[in-house]
Amino acid sequence: MKELAPGMNEGGSLDRLRRHIRILVDIGRLGGEKVDLHRFLNQAVVQVARAVEIHHVKILQYRPHSSDLLLVAGVGWKDGVVGTATLSADLRSPPGRSFQTAEPVTVQNLGEQQEYIHSDLLKEHGIISLTNVPVLIDGAAWGVLEVDSTKAREFTEDTTDFLTAAAALIGAVLRHYARPDEEARLIAAAAEAQRREVLLREMQHRVKNNFQLVLSSISLQKRRHQSTEVHRELDHVASRINAISLAHDQLAPRHDGHNVNLSSYIRALCSAIRQQVEGVEIDVECDELELSIDRALPVGLILNETAMNSIKHAFDRNGGRIKVHLVGGVGYGEARLTVSDNGCGIQKSNEHGSGLKLIASLAKQIGGDVQQQSADTGTTTTLTFPLMT
Repeated sequence: MKELAPGMNEGGSLDRLRRHIRILVDIGRLGGEKVDLHRFLNQAVVQVARAVEIHHVKILQYRPHSSDLLLVAGVGWKDGVVGTATLSADLRSPPGRSFQTAEPVTVQNLGEQQEYIHSDLLKEHGIISLTNVPVLIDGAAWGVLEVDSTKAREFTEDTTDFLTAAAALIGAVLRHYARPDEEARLIAAAAEAQRREVLLREMQHRVKNNFQLVLSSISLQKRRHQSTEVHRELDHVASRINAISLAHDQLAPRHDGHNVNLSSYIRALCSAIRQQVEGVEIDVECDELELSIDRALPVGLILNETAMNSIKHAFDRNGGRIKVHLVGGVGYGEARLTVSDNGCGIQKSNEHGSGLKLIASLAKQIGGDVQQQSADTGTTTTLTFPLMT
């Protein structure tokens, strides 16, 4: 038998369990009706709020093009928040951690911990405690269901189990809405382009599942080590994995299904990097270009490595600014990616550093050339590479 929450007798626990079951039935019934998806999601958060007796509940949807979580449905939030507010999808964000690892994440007191960033949205609403669970479709995370408390609260296992069940129902309904009717499906299945798109989506689901497992393993390793240096290195590894994951999110369902919209990929990657740190702004300007994924990945990893080096070494506590510029039509069928910062410059060059070796190796993979210039006003790294798909 599960341990009861403090102050909760067995009868009260049974009443709560009955309420949870009743509300899950209500959510399932609503999902079975032919209602507008937006209305279903908003009704679902109201029902979840009733079940856990909490005022602030939200559903967040991951957006691959901007690498963030959009608040698509909610209750208890100020006017104008639902449909516009976004939260980070990286591992320092509680919903981002839940999305990336496909596991529940609970924070008992946001003000008394340093592992997660306390977002401006939660500060504005006085949120102290929260718990969230991933919303999955075919095993891959679609988004997150989160409940937020303005009072310190220790969420019980029963609450997490209820939220997981509610998220599973929401995921099933989302999958139903995403599925075309039978006639349209049969027509689409006859088209080669549609077949490729279906195969691509299936592959992306499988790849996303694998990335979630790896990121979950990294998160587990962080809990086993107290060293700040170990945490920093694991976070760096996680950022590289996230760069690869984002590239797969940008796979274009056209041609042979292997192409990436490079400009969208770079914008999403810069958004993800920006969300990991405070006080650093990233300006992005990109020509619309496409590359095969095996060539786009090294470009993204070089960008990630260069930007992270600036964040780690170029700026002081006041932060700084990074400018990213991608332009095509350079030379004979080449493109140029420029990453510059306004930091303190490279004080002592380490030619044997793993970061520089990785950048040089990645550039070599795509037949590119990397040049770096540094002064006390900042550092500029330039990658020139052939535009071959």
